[in-house]
Amino acid sequence: MDSQLGSVLITGANRGLGLEMVKQMVEGPHPVRKMFACCRDPDGARAEALQMLAKKHPNIISVVRLDASDLCSIKQCAQQVGSLVGTGGLNLLINNAGILFKGNVQETSPEDMLNTFNINVMGPMNMLKEFLPQLLAAAKASGIPGMSSRKAAVVNISSFLASMGSIGQTYDYMPAVSYRISKAGLNMLTMCAAEELKKDQILFSLLHPGWVRTDMGGEEGEIDAPESVQGMLDVMASLTEKQNGALLDYKGKSIPW
Repeated sequence: MDSQLGSVLITGANRGLGLEMVKQMVEGPHPVRKMFACCRDPDGARAEALQMLAKKHPNIISVVRLDASDLCSIKQCAQQVGSLVGTGGLNLLINNAGILFKGNVQETSPEDMLNTFNINVMGPMNMLKEFLPQLLAAAKASGIPGMSSRKAAVVNISSFLASMGSIGQTYDYMPAVSYRISKAGLNMLTMCAAEELKKDQILFSLLHPGWVRTDMGGEEGEIDAPESVQGMLDVMASLTEKQNGALLDYKGKSIPW
Protein backbone atom coordinates (compact mmCIF):
# COMPACT_ATOMS: atom_id res chain seq x y z
CA MET A 1 0.00 0.00 0.00
CA ASP A 2 1.19 3.54 -0.66
CA SER A 3 1.15 4.78 2.93
CA GLN A 4 1.69 2.98 6.19
CA LEU A 5 -1.37 1.78 8.03
CA GLY A 6 -1.66 1.85 11.79
CA SER A 7 -3.67 -1.13 13.02
CA VAL A 8 -5.41 -3.72 10.85
CA LEU A 9 -7.63 -6.70 11.69
CA ILE A 10 -8.31 -9.48 9.18
CA THR A 11 -10.77 -12.34 9.70
CA GLY A 12 -10.15 -15.73 8.13
CA ALA A 13 -6.43 -14.97 8.17
CA ASN A 14 -5.08 -18.52 8.36
CA ARG A 15 -5.33 -19.45 4.67
CA GLY A 16 -6.18 -18.31 1.16
CA LEU A 17 -6.74 -14.61 0.63
CA GLY A 18 -6.62 -13.81 4.34
CA LEU A 19 -3.18 -15.32 4.82
CA GLU A 20 -1.87 -13.62 1.68
CA MET A 21 -3.21 -10.28 2.93
CA VAL A 22 -1.36 -10.67 6.21
CA LYS A 23 1.84 -11.58 4.37
CA GLN A 24 1.75 -8.68 1.92
CA MET A 25 0.71 -6.12 4.52
CA VAL A 26 3.54 -6.97 6.91
CA GLU A 27 6.27 -7.73 4.35
CA GLY A 28 5.55 -4.99 1.82
CA PRO A 29 7.51 -1.74 1.44
CA HIS A 30 5.21 0.03 3.93
CA PRO A 31 4.37 -2.58 6.59
CA VAL A 32 1.47 -2.01 8.95
CA ARG A 33 2.35 -1.09 12.50
CA LYS A 34 0.04 -3.69 14.05
CA MET A 35 -1.70 -6.67 12.44
CA PHE A 36 -4.40 -8.69 14.19
CA ALA A 37 -4.64 -11.93 12.23
CA CYS A 38 -7.80 -13.74 13.31
CA CYS A 39 -8.84 -17.34 12.76
CA ARG A 40 -11.03 -19.94 14.37
CA ASP A 41 -8.30 -22.29 15.61
CA PRO A 42 -4.89 -20.58 15.95
CA ASP A 43 -3.34 -23.77 17.33
CA GLY A 44 -4.65 -26.09 14.61
CA ALA A 45 -2.90 -27.51 11.58
CA ARG A 46 -4.63 -25.04 9.24
CA ALA A 47 -3.00 -22.13 11.07
CA GLU A 48 0.59 -23.39 10.87
CA ALA A 49 1.55 -21.08 7.99
CA LEU A 50 0.07 -18.10 9.83
CA GLN A 51 1.91 -18.96 13.04
CA MET A 52 5.20 -19.25 11.14
CA LEU A 53 4.58 -15.82 9.63
CA ALA A 54 3.81 -14.41 13.08
CA LYS A 55 7.10 -15.77 14.44
CA LYS A 56 8.95 -13.88 11.69
CA HIS A 57 7.19 -10.63 12.65
CA PRO A 58 6.48 -10.91 16.40
CA ASN A 59 6.32 -7.16 16.92
CA ILE A 60 3.70 -6.68 14.21
CA ILE A 61 1.48 -9.77 14.03
CA SER A 62 -0.82 -10.91 16.83
CA VAL A 63 -2.69 -14.13 16.05
CA VAL A 64 -6.10 -13.90 17.70
CA ARG A 65 -8.73 -16.59 18.16
CA LEU A 66 -12.00 -15.62 16.46
CA ASP A 67 -15.02 -17.56 15.26
CA ALA A 68 -16.78 -14.97 13.10
CA SER A 69 -20.04 -16.94 13.34
CA ASP A 70 -20.09 -16.75 17.16
CA LEU A 71 -21.06 -13.47 18.84
CA CYS A 72 -19.39 -14.43 22.13
CA SER A 73 -16.14 -15.11 20.30
CA ILE A 74 -16.40 -11.76 18.51
CA LYS A 75 -16.96 -9.95 21.81
CA GLN A 76 -13.91 -11.63 23.35
CA CYS A 77 -11.80 -10.73 20.33
CA ALA A 78 -12.95 -7.11 20.48
CA GLN A 79 -11.99 -6.87 24.14
CA GLN A 80 -8.56 -8.37 23.48
CA VAL A 81 -7.83 -6.14 20.50
CA GLY A 82 -9.24 -3.08 22.25
CA SER A 83 -6.84 -3.52 25.15
CA LEU A 84 -3.92 -3.59 22.70
CA VAL A 85 -4.82 -0.67 20.41
CA GLY A 86 -5.84 1.66 23.22
CA THR A 87 -6.98 5.19 22.40
CA GLY A 88 -5.55 4.96 18.88
CA GLY A 89 -8.31 2.56 17.93
CA LEU A 90 -8.51 0.22 14.94
CA ASN A 91 -7.83 1.78 11.55
CA LEU A 92 -8.91 -0.99 9.19
CA LEU A 93 -11.25 -3.95 9.62
CA ILE A 94 -11.24 -6.48 6.78
CA ASN A 95 -14.10 -8.98 6.94
CA ASN A 96 -12.63 -11.77 4.84
CA ALA A 97 -13.97 -14.93 6.52
CA GLY A 98 -16.69 -16.61 4.49
CA ILE A 99 -18.25 -19.87 3.41
CA LEU A 100 -19.46 -21.13 0.02
CA PHE A 101 -21.89 -23.90 -0.91
CA LYS A 102 -22.08 -24.45 -4.67
CA GLY A 103 -25.59 -25.89 -4.88
CA ASN A 104 -28.49 -24.53 -6.93
CA VAL A 105 -31.96 -23.72 -5.57
CA GLN A 106 -33.08 -27.35 -5.55
CA GLU A 107 -29.88 -28.58 -3.91
CA THR A 108 -29.62 -25.92 -1.18
CA SER A 109 -30.93 -27.05 2.20
CA PRO A 110 -32.34 -24.73 4.88
CA GLU A 111 -29.27 -25.56 6.97
CA ASP A 112 -26.95 -24.51 4.15
CA MET A 113 -28.83 -21.25 3.77
CA LEU A 114 -28.83 -20.41 7.47
CA ASN A 115 -25.18 -21.35 7.95
CA THR A 116 -24.08 -19.29 4.96
CA PHE A 117 -26.12 -16.26 6.04
CA ASN A 118 -24.81 -16.51 9.59
CA ILE A 119 -21.16 -16.50 8.53
CA ASN A 120 -21.30 -14.23 5.48
CA VAL A 121 -23.77 -11.60 6.74
CA MET A 122 -24.25 -11.80 10.50
CA GLY A 123 -20.50 -12.28 10.99
CA PRO A 124 -19.53 -8.97 9.37
CA MET A 125 -22.48 -7.21 10.99
CA ASN A 126 -21.50 -8.38 14.47
CA MET A 127 -17.84 -7.56 13.78
CA LEU A 128 -18.82 -4.02 12.83
CA LYS A 129 -21.00 -3.52 15.89
CA GLU A 130 -18.42 -4.86 18.36
CA PHE A 131 -15.45 -3.06 16.81
CA LEU A 132 -17.28 0.21 16.12
CA PRO A 133 -15.95 1.92 19.27
CA GLN A 134 -12.40 1.18 18.11
CA LEU A 135 -13.12 2.43 14.59
CA LEU A 136 -14.64 5.63 16.00
CA ALA A 137 -11.59 6.09 18.20
CA ALA A 138 -9.30 5.70 15.18
CA ALA A 139 -11.29 8.23 13.17
CA LYS A 140 -10.96 10.78 15.97
CA ALA A 141 -7.30 10.08 16.74
CA SER A 142 -5.92 9.94 13.21
CA GLY A 143 -5.80 13.63 12.38
CA ILE A 144 -6.25 12.67 8.71
CA PRO A 145 -8.87 14.70 6.79
CA GLY A 146 -11.67 13.04 4.82
CA MET A 147 -12.10 9.28 4.54
CA SER A 148 -9.40 6.70 3.88
CA SER A 149 -8.25 3.21 4.84
CA ARG A 150 -5.44 4.83 6.85
CA LYS A 151 -7.98 6.65 9.00
CA ALA A 152 -10.92 4.36 9.78
CA ALA A 153 -12.41 1.88 7.33
CA VAL A 154 -14.26 -1.40 6.95
CA VAL A 155 -13.61 -3.51 3.86
CA ASN A 156 -16.01 -6.38 3.28
CA ILE A 157 -14.93 -9.07 0.83
CA SER A 158 -17.86 -9.60 -1.53
CA SER A 159 -18.23 -11.27 -4.93
CA PHE A 160 -19.35 -10.60 -8.49
CA LEU A 161 -21.64 -13.61 -7.94
CA ALA A 162 -23.86 -11.27 -5.91
CA SER A 163 -24.36 -9.05 -8.96
CA MET A 164 -27.92 -9.37 -10.24
CA GLY A 165 -26.86 -7.78 -13.50
CA SER A 166 -24.45 -10.57 -14.39
CA ILE A 167 -26.25 -13.68 -13.14
CA GLY A 168 -26.92 -14.89 -16.69
CA GLN A 169 -23.18 -15.02 -17.34
CA THR A 170 -22.22 -16.95 -14.21
CA TYR A 171 -25.09 -19.12 -12.99
CA ASP A 172 -24.51 -22.21 -15.13
CA TYR A 173 -20.98 -22.88 -13.93
CA MET A 174 -21.45 -21.62 -10.34
CA PRO A 175 -25.05 -21.61 -9.02
CA ALA A 176 -23.98 -21.14 -5.36
CA VAL A 177 -27.44 -19.87 -4.42
CA SER A 178 -26.88 -19.45 -0.69
CA TYR A 179 -23.54 -17.74 -1.31
CA ARG A 180 -25.00 -15.33 -3.88
CA ILE A 181 -27.90 -14.39 -1.62
CA SER A 182 -25.62 -13.90 1.39
CA LYS A 183 -23.19 -11.69 -0.50
CA ALA A 184 -26.08 -9.61 -1.87
CA GLY A 185 -27.17 -9.19 1.75
CA LEU A 186 -23.63 -8.21 2.74
CA ASN A 187 -23.64 -5.59 -0.02
CA MET A 188 -26.80 -3.98 1.35
CA LEU A 189 -25.48 -4.15 4.92
CA THR A 190 -22.35 -2.34 3.79
CA MET A 191 -24.31 0.37 1.98
CA CYS A 192 -26.52 0.89 5.05
CA ALA A 193 -23.48 1.19 7.32
CA ALA A 194 -21.80 3.58 4.88
CA GLU A 195 -24.84 5.84 4.95
CA GLU A 196 -25.30 5.60 8.72
CA LEU A 197 -21.68 6.24 9.70
CA LYS A 198 -20.50 8.68 7.03
CA LYS A 199 -20.93 11.49 9.55
CA ASP A 200 -18.30 9.76 11.67
CA GLN A 201 -15.93 9.56 8.67
CA ILE A 202 -15.68 5.78 8.68
CA LEU A 203 -15.19 4.51 5.14
CA PHE A 204 -16.94 1.35 3.90
CA SER A 205 -16.06 -0.61 0.80
CA LEU A 206 -16.95 -3.90 -0.88
CA LEU A 207 -14.23 -5.68 -2.82
CA HIS A 208 -14.51 -8.58 -5.25
CA PRO A 209 -11.15 -10.41 -5.24
CA GLY A 210 -11.63 -12.02 -8.64
CA TRP A 211 -12.00 -15.73 -9.25
CA VAL A 212 -8.98 -16.86 -7.25
CA ARG A 213 -7.29 -20.24 -7.05
CA THR A 214 -7.86 -20.94 -3.35
CA ASP A 215 -9.60 -23.63 -1.30
CA MET A 216 -12.85 -21.71 -1.80
CA GLY A 217 -12.35 -20.64 -5.40
CA GLY A 218 -11.05 -24.01 -6.56
CA GLU A 219 -8.33 -24.91 -9.04
CA GLU A 220 -10.37 -23.47 -11.91
CA GLY A 221 -9.75 -19.92 -10.67
CA GLU A 222 -8.42 -17.34 -13.10
CA ILE A 223 -5.77 -15.71 -10.88
CA ASP A 224 -3.55 -16.59 -7.94
CA ALA A 225 -3.94 -15.15 -4.45
CA PRO A 226 -0.84 -12.88 -4.60
CA GLU A 227 -2.15 -11.08 -7.70
CA SER A 228 -5.62 -10.67 -6.23
CA VAL A 229 -4.36 -9.39 -2.89
CA GLN A 230 -1.87 -6.97 -4.43
CA GLY A 231 -4.69 -5.51 -6.49
CA MET A 232 -7.05 -5.24 -3.53
CA LEU A 233 -4.41 -3.56 -1.37
CA ASP A 234 -3.78 -1.02 -4.12
CA VAL A 235 -7.52 -0.35 -4.31
CA MET A 236 -7.78 -0.01 -0.52
CA ALA A 237 -4.94 2.50 -0.51
CA SER A 238 -6.73 4.64 -3.09
CA LEU A 239 -10.17 4.70 -1.44
CA THR A 240 -11.70 8.06 -0.54
CA GLU A 241 -15.16 9.29 0.40
CA LYS A 242 -16.01 9.13 -3.31
CA GLN A 243 -15.96 5.32 -3.11
CA ASN A 244 -17.80 5.07 0.21
CA GLY A 245 -20.19 2.12 -0.08
CA ALA A 246 -18.97 1.15 -3.55
CA LEU A 247 -18.64 -2.40 -4.93
CA LEU A 248 -15.30 -2.68 -6.74
CA ASP A 249 -13.17 -5.49 -8.11
CA TYR A 250 -9.50 -6.05 -7.34
CA LYS A 251 -8.54 -3.74 -10.20
CA GLY A 252 -10.70 -0.90 -8.89
CA LYS A 253 -13.43 -1.35 -11.50
CA SER A 254 -17.03 -0.78 -10.42
CA ILE A 255 -19.28 -3.87 -10.43
CA PRO A 256 -23.01 -3.54 -11.18
CA TRP A 257 -25.35 -4.36 -8.34
